[in-house]
Amino acid sequence: MPTTGPTDDPVDALVIGAGAAGLFYAARAGEAGLRVLVIDHAAKPAEKVRISGGGRCNFTNLHTGPGNFISQNPHFAKSALARYTPQDFIDRLARHGITWHEKTLGQLFCDGRSGAIIDMLVSELRDVGGQLRLNTTTGAISKTDGGFTVETSGGLVRADRLVVASGGLSIPKMGATGLAYDIARQFGHAVIPPRPALVPFVFEGRDKEDFASISGVACPVRASTKRADFNEAMLFTHRGLSGPAILQISSYWAEGETISLDLLAGRDALAALTAFKAEHPMKAFATALETLMPNRLVDLLAARGAIPDVPRLADMSHAAIESVLADLSNWTIRPAGTEGWRTAEVTAGGIDTRRLSSRTMESRTIPGLYFIGECVDVTGWLGGYNFQWAWASAHAAAQA
Repeated sequence: MPTTGPTDDPVDALVIGAGAAGLFYAARAGEAGLRVLVIDHAAKPAEKVRISGGGRCNFTNLHTGPGNFISQNPHFAKSALARYTPQDFIDRLARHGITWHEKTLGQLFCDGRSGAIIDMLVSELRDVGGQLRLNTTTGAISKTDGGFTVETSGGLVRADRLVVASGGLSIPKMGATGLAYDIARQFGHAVIPPRPALVPFVFEGRDKEDFASISGVACPVRASTKRADFNEAMLFTHRGLSGPAILQISSYWAEGETISLDLLAGRDALAALTAFKAEHPMKAFATALETLMPNRLVDLLAARGAIPDVPRLADMSHAAIESVLADLSNWTIRPAGTEGWRTAEVTAGGIDTRRLSSRTMESRTIPGLYFIGECVDVTGWLGGYNFQWAWASAHAAAQA
């Protein structure tokens, strides 16, 4: 990807971060007539877009709403999300001939590779005369009467507006840094302590050994904490638990807490096993459970004493079956932690929204300073919501 050289002339907007939010903002601001420069320390733009959705980019979710986001101010995202919807982004894809398909729960993916989205973002930037400068690090930033001066490895940049879109701390091997938080603190903005979100759980001791013994087994569950619950798939791994249900609930989990797993995923298991007992009274209880969950999981639960060794269902009372199922629908475990930034898909926490305009993303105390995308304390669920926040927050800032 070619990059531009230093620019002596000042620009209307300097964007730090060539990810989804930064590139989208730059193109929209360019359409409004602004001279825009995007810089990034990475060698390629939008690497998170590239790897998203297994390389097909889960670019939005049809069900996007404020309730799909976590923030200390749950109302903050409402304005931006209402003014730039999933359909708005779908319409833009159509203009570029990018086709897509829906998977489960409103998740939209490209039919082709995610590179099509990146090509769209970069081409739209170039179409409006915007500049992209990669392999460029950011140094000292100063506020001036006319805007900002930013020292970069490519020279000094003067800009009327400074738009920070450098993301959070997730996936450091892709170059994630805390630059956005440093800039926020420099200009008097508080930062909600960042933490890994949409991330697998790890366990210790017997739990780790047991889960590793059935690594690769997946099943539907309802995963719950005191604050949320999700009905999706769970995956056993060599280190603990993953899968959509686990990634979702991890965003609401606090260190030291337990999580509850309904291994029956809300199904009427009692009715199913009662019918099975009537038809197969000489079958074992474990055999009956294998009609509801993977047999390797049933074996593990039996080894842990969570399932009684009853050779014949005929010998098991209705009340006894009901008691076991009650335990399986509320299997409580305590993670040792998460896999951390290495595998976290996004960052929870971030720049406190109290000093940001929900309509424009502009600082209420430093005119011309904007924060958009993942660096802000707005974190979406798994399934395209975080990209929709990138598009919507970028659009809001550009409309300013």
